[in-house]
Amino acid sequence: MRTCIVGCILAALPFAGAVALNPIVPPGLYIADPSAHVWKDGKVYVYGSKDESVNYYCSWEYHALWSSDMINWRVDRHIFSSRDVGFNDNLLYAPDCQYRAGKYYLYFCNDNGEEGVATSPSPSGPFGDSRRIELPRKGIDPCVFIDDDGQGYYIWGQFSAKVARLKPSMTEIDPATVHDGVVTEKEHFFHEGAYMIRRNGIYYLIYADISRANRPSCLGYSTAASPFGPFTYRGVIIDDDHCDPLNWTNHGSLVEFNGQWYVFYHRSTHNSVMMRKPCVEPVRFSADGAIREVEMTTQGAEGPLDARRKMDAERACLLSGSVYVEACTPDNEMLTSIRNDDRAAYKYLDFGTGMDSVIVRVVPGRNGGRIRLVADQFWHGEMCVVNIPPRKEAGGAITLRRKLDRPVNGVHALWLHFLGQGSDLFDVDWFEFK
Repeated sequence: MRTCIVGCILAALPFAGAVALNPIVPPGLYIADPSAHVWKDGKVYVYGSKDESVNYYCSWEYHALWSSDMINWRVDRHIFSSRDVGFNDNLLYAPDCQYRAGKYYLYFCNDNGEEGVATSPSPSGPFGDSRRIELPRKGIDPCVFIDDDGQGYYIWGQFSAKVARLKPSMTEIDPATVHDGVVTEKEHFFHEGAYMIRRNGIYYLIYADISRANRPSCLGYSTAASPFGPFTYRGVIIDDDHCDPLNWTNHGSLVEFNGQWYVFYHRSTHNSVMMRKPCVEPVRFSADGAIREVEMTTQGAEGPLDARRKMDAERACLLSGSVYVEACTPDNEMLTSIRNDDRAAYKYLDFGTGMDSVIVRVVPGRNGGRIRLVADQFWHGEMCVVNIPPRKEAGGAITLRRKLDRPVNGVHALWLHFLGQGSDLFDVDWFEFK
């Protein structure tokens, strides 16, 4: 079998842009904890931690993503590094960013609980002039919210969120205004990663929610009539369960862009709690202000995807069993560790007026196996079975074409159902329909 890059630092490939699909970054780039904002240039910017290893969370630098249409994404690299900070060069955890009076403020935190702020005249950095933010209690995952009246609020903490007013300098909090426990793990399922918005007079606090399976795989939210609360728990926005066998966290944000609201979140890869990738889904509000829970998809912000488009296998939105996404080169990822009865889903594909064949790129293992392609309902709607031969002596990837048992048209979820004997079946690189 191929040799994948596991247990070591992955080199980020040179990358200018990517076309929409979830995740919104290409193979080889891992950005977690996405905090999204729309700035005065009309573009949406996403700030997040940069994962680089399966052995530890995050890294010593940040990148930023941006888009002018929510479809095409570009990356600004190396916008900030903790190694340039005089008071702390520890690993950087989740950031946030805000704008005031011609200056952008990047709020960062380190793995030792210290927090700070750096500034730049550009939303893409580089950010410098770093200074520590003095807090009455250390924490992680800073969020800065600016209300309609211009007052800024600083939010931070794990298990118990703290809120304080920011001074006009944007670099200091007013210690007399600190409110602890505005949301807690016990009462609101708050784990970490707060992010605040205001909509129609309601304050929404979005955060990693531990209400399901005793792990913070959800993004949940609570609402209040004031940034200081009292907050009422309202439910889950999205759950990233089944993005990876060892998935643990979620962390994200909510932003309005061109009249549509979107939730940003992350998914784990590499059979680990790390190596996370940012994703986005449209969301809707009910008349009472509730946010309707949405599912993870492959299509993201774009809508159903043309089934004739080559689909990289690592863009599966659901994984079941042992299968997971792993890098095989710095610029390519595959579905690997496939076992009998594992499954991968892609939502949603548009087959138009009809497709009659599929092409699959795989790397056979010692045993080979089969891929059942199924539309929508897992136990019904079988499209065809692709037989994967055992690995030949030379090894390497092969491309297989198979006629569908029946033409398929319209929009469907696609399931790949993997079958075979033993543990060395095959890896999947990509597929497309004709």
